[in-house]
Amino acid sequence: MQNRVKNLKKELLSDNWFLLNKVTYDFQLADGSWESHTREAYDRGNGAVILLYNPDKKTVVLTRQFRLPTFINGNQDGFLIEACAGLLDDDDPESCIRKETEEETGYKIEKVQKVFEAYMSPGSVTEILYFFIAEYKAEMKVNEGGGIAEEQENIEVLELLFSEAFRMISTGEIKDGKTIMLLQHLKICALIEL
Repeated sequence: MQNRVKNLKKELLSDNWFLLNKVTYDFQLADGSWESHTREAYDRGNGAVILLYNPDKKTVVLTRQFRLPTFINGNQDGFLIEACAGLLDDDDPESCIRKETEEETGYKIEKVQKVFEAYMSPGSVTEILYFFIAEYKAEMKVNEGGGIAEEQENIEVLELLFSEAFRMISTGEIKDGKTIMLLQHLKICALIEL
């Protein structure tokens, strides 16, 4: 497909935590004409997420932590139940998710499987997220997890029956998109029974 974007210009609006740019560009419409667009795009880097599961115990490992944007947008206590995730920084996706898994959950995982990648909020955020799954066993627990204090992480580690975690989607107790996608993936692929 031909490039339908030209005259792309970025103006930095903020680099306080990550980058917020105002972007202007010309976009070619289906009829061949061009129109100018202005958008804002938030660049926080790319990330990786993983769902740990134990098919024998029929359990999954999730995390619970405070997420300010959800609190601002109506989540009463601001806490979300999520799959373990983190930004890539300078790592490749697999190295990142192995490190994040140990830091956040306390499990040192052996094998990870990449299942897909997705843009999570393509209307305003540049991030692409790499999705992984991995089996875990009790003997893989090397520490208590909970995140890194210097990064102001205060993460609670949850081990839940898969059936309970899946039910929590319909009750609204799990509202995190990446977590819902990975729980659905386990169910669709029948990697663990409800």
